Amino acid sequence: MGFEDSLLTFLIVCPLVGLAGFVDAIAGGGGLVSLPAYLIAGLPVHQCLGTNKLSSCMGTAVATLRYYKEGFISFKRSLPCAALALAGSAAGAALAMMIPDGAFRIAMLFIIPATAAYLMRSHSMNAAAESPTDLRTLALCALISLAIGAYDGAYGPGTGTFLMLAFTGAAHLTLNDAAGTTKVVNLSTNLAALFVFLLNGQVLLVLGLVAGACNMIGAWLGAKTFTSKGASIAKPIMLVVLAIFMIKTIYELICC
Repeated sequence: MGFEDSLLTFLIVCPLVGLAGFVDAIAGGGGLVSLPAYLIAGLPVHQCLGTNKLSSCMGTAVATLRYYKEGFISFKRSLPCAALALAGSAAGAALAMMIPDGAFRIAMLFIIPATAAYLMRSHSMNAAAESPTDLRTLALCALISLAIGAYDGAYGPGTGTFLMLAFTGAAHLTLNDAAGTTKVVNLSTNLAALFVFLLNGQVLLVLGLVAGACNMIGAWLGAKTFTSKGASIAKPIMLVVLAIFMIKTIYELICC
């Protein structure tokens, strides 16, 4: 790759990956912005996936640290969730080998509109009460992480958004606690995937680190915005993420 091509790659990837960090810190789903950026730059698919994991891990780490400092992370809840999400991701990856990719896309045509309708009607993200801390809630959060971790391993797009919605809607966590738990889960699964890509030589380190720095800036700004605005900013961005996901799913069904 020549210097001009290399420079163009950075100019395409870095701003979009920075935007992805902002979106992901608030509502999850940043991969719906960042992964296409690498693909648009013309990189091989596996290098796109691996390099995207590097930049995503960097941004997610910043958002996780910010939410920890804000008191949004309970390790008593987050660590079991992260462990079961890793187990679910491994099981989902195995499941993906048996189920055609198109089946996931068709299922998403029904799941995404239902999720968007629930988000628009639900008031759970506006709740001001403290999150439940009983054993039942902990078990429910762990099961949610296992199930959505399996989805992440099998298919993946929008995982952070689905976690946020499930933690607030089903487990009745406050929006802040749901965001903190989601970040810990996301960071653990991203690091595991990054390790696999690194072992297989599918990570462009220079591009990933520079794009990761942009992702970190976006994540820091997103976490700061989320902390100050909460549901008033999270809901609209979640709806945008779901809309992008829907368009992507329809396009892939038509063109692939």
